[in-house]
Amino acid sequence: MEEVITLDYGSGGQKTAELIESILLPAFSNPALNALGDGAVLNGSDRLVFSTDSFVVSPWKFPGGDIGRLCVCGTVNDLCMAGGLPRYLSLSLILEEGFPLRALREIVSSIADEAVRSGVAVATGDTKVVERGRGDGIYINTAGIGFLRAPSLGKEKIREGDRVILSGSAGCHGAAVMMARAGLASGNALISDCAPLTELSAAALSAGEVRLMRDPTRGGVATALNEFVEGGPLCIELEERDIPVDPPVLAACDLLGLDPLYCACEGRMLAVVPSEDADAVLDALRRTPGGEGAACIGAVTAGRPGCVLLNTRLGGKRMLPKLSGMQLPRIC
Repeated sequence: MEEVITLDYGSGGQKTAELIESILLPAFSNPALNALGDGAVLNGSDRLVFSTDSFVVSPWKFPGGDIGRLCVCGTVNDLCMAGGLPRYLSLSLILEEGFPLRALREIVSSIADEAVRSGVAVATGDTKVVERGRGDGIYINTAGIGFLRAPSLGKEKIREGDRVILSGSAGCHGAAVMMARAGLASGNALISDCAPLTELSAAALSAGEVRLMRDPTRGGVATALNEFVEGGPLCIELEERDIPVDPPVLAACDLLGLDPLYCACEGRMLAVVPSEDADAVLDALRRTPGGEGAACIGAVTAGRPGCVLLNTRLGGKRMLPKLSGMQLPRIC
């Protein structure tokens, strides 16, 4: 039978990596792309950071946000995690025939508000409409450009003894979207963490040396950390008791059979920092809006090269492999 694309290829995990490595990289290989960061650093008179992302979240509106807020935060955050200061976005809308104009106005208003909050301008765009039944309402693509402010980030900078910091509770966005999709979202107990990381990334960079930053979106914290060490000589060991997970997220994950460490965040950042700078970076994050719940969740070791390990509350060790399939389809 001919091989075809499945939802697993959009997971951000192992299947996504296979697609990139077997088809996309061989076709387009160049130094900017081969780094496989959240955004590409472009050389020129002013060093630029460039990123693009597409958003197909279902439902388009969820507790704590909507596809409009998400499309701005998602691209802004990719630029920030690549060491950039975001400045400009493109906005492309793919609309399905029959999509309500009232809903479109609400989404556009969210985009405008979040762009102001994030300090970016929507500089160019495009709109297409497809036949009824061909587009599931609305899809959005954004691309972003920013100016490089941290030129030395990269997983090759990570060293044994470094500390791993998470800026807040894990898994909020994925859990909130899945509960909304299941018709189980009620009240305000569980909301998406969707937010720009401009201020948090700036706070971390100004407080001490940062080796690497990443926003743990598809595949969550566990998959992002696997990308830091896979194929290398180092290991990341996490302490389960130190990982912040809000009680509503735990409850939702228990109900849905999910692991919060594999649920997406859209307003959290992971940072690997030298041990001597960890306290300063952590303090800076906690004093910045959105980072009040920041925690040091683990360390870089040589324990099991290329792997992420979880030291559990019960005293055991658990492997956290890269997500192998599609746990949460269409959460961004």
